[in-house]
Amino acid sequence: MSRALADLEAVMAVQADIWRDFGVPINLGEALISDRMREIRRWFHASNTEQALDAARLLGLAVMTCHTPADNCVQSFVQRKCDELDQNATLGDLLDMLKSIPEYREAVLRGTGPMLFVGEEERRTGRIMVDMTGGTSGPKESVRHLAAAGVGTVVAMHMDEEHRKIADEMHVHVVVAGHHASDSLGMNLILDTCEAAGVEIIPCSGFIRVSRAKT
Repeated sequence: MSRALADLEAVMAVQADIWRDFGVPINLGEALISDRMREIRRWFHASNTEQALDAARLLGLAVMTCHTPADNCVQSFVQRKCDELDQNATLGDLLDMLKSIPEYREAVLRGTGPMLFVGEEERRTGRIMVDMTGGTSGPKESVRHLAAAGVGTVVAMHMDEEHRKIADEMHVHVVVAGHHASDSLGMNLILDTCEAAGVEIIPCSGFIRVSRAKT
């Protein structure tokens, strides 16, 4: 919301650093993401970014946004879980691991749980890259370069059809973990600190609250 949404493209540059960690040269990654950043800037330029903030002011409510910190939390959490899988793990094993996480398990019950967008459950994952931070989706061309760098599976919050088709063409498996469940996981990792400090958490609007706070 507000300036954070208007300047969303500012956090997208981190995607080039993530791709570099998976073998895409930084010069190539930065060139790819810079074009996409300009596209996103144009996309949001006409948006009403103050709507939610104005509503909070009228209601006398304090408000803050922490989109990217939450995305960073879920990115790190899920990547660690993926890195712990056996080198011969299958896509089915990956799905089972995701569904063992409470937020994703609840999403399964709601019909929005982890789903295979490209691949078959019996196929091995290869190297797994989690793609859950950096503002919004990167350029579709990045999928080709990740494939060339040796990425076998992408685990994402969401993926549009253009990206999916290129992944299919390049034989890169895609597991979409679920947007709102992933957002919930990232927020839960932050809100646990608030809860431990005595703040009451009231979930709403699709947020799946799972407490990992140590009491």
